[in-house]
Amino acid sequence: MCHPPQHYRLASGQRQDQEDPCKTKSKVVGDVTYCDRYWECINNQPELYDCPNGLVFAGKHRGVTEGCDYPWRSNYCDGKQLANGPISTEHCDWLYGIFGHETSCTRYWTCWNGTATEQLCIGGLLYNENAHSCDWPENVDGCQKHPLCNEDANGNVPLGKSCNRYWQCQGGYPRLQRCPAMLVFDRRSLRCVVPPTEDCDVPTTPLPLEYEPEQQQQQQQGKGNPNAIYQPSGAGGLQGGKLQSGGRNKN
Repeated sequence: MCHPPQHYRLASGQRQDQEDPCKTKSKVVGDVTYCDRYWECINNQPELYDCPNGLVFAGKHRGVTEGCDYPWRSNYCDGKQLANGPISTEHCDWLYGIFGHETSCTRYWTCWNGTATEQLCIGGLLYNENAHSCDWPENVDGCQKHPLCNEDANGNVPLGKSCNRYWQCQGGYPRLQRCPAMLVFDRRSLRCVVPPTEDCDVPTTPLPLEYEPEQQQQQQQGKGNPNAIYQPSGAGGLQGGKLQSGGRNKN
């Protein structure tokens, strides 16, 4: 619920050590008590604002919108408390945030103003609710075995219609592999063979890298940090690398 803006001289119970935004260069300061509120100097008067539900104040021009960020990205709330409780919608514990999927270890939800968009972890990764990101399967409690490797924890699995790439399961964890030059992956014998096969002809030129970003190259070598959220194109609310909001709440 939105309320008319309050000024320091009118804010009952406001701590006396609250910094005045009108005396700072940025004209915006965090609330001294609540990490999801901030003060902004408007017409030479301090006004109190709430961050969008589920976000906390990170600083001017920081965070995902309006100077507010996901609370787990830093120690924004150390020594402070939240002024507002969660407002939940379908798949969203708060109006804004990143949340685990109810039934899948490879999917998660990004919520923006209460609208949930389903996302997918790629490259054999699973969603880690503690890190709010896609992670190696061995780091994800309750999802130690990847669905790709359900039938054979140490077997090979075709990768779509690719003729030279495939998944190699190692103890239930899939790793992206590529057949040696001039060989193709046979989805019936589940190994690299001399072409042609029923699905793949003899390659006449070196096969291009259809899609193997640095993340998957590192995974193939068994190193690297996968601690990143993968956002497919068209993910709700993503514009220019930042999530866009429809407005802010005055308190």
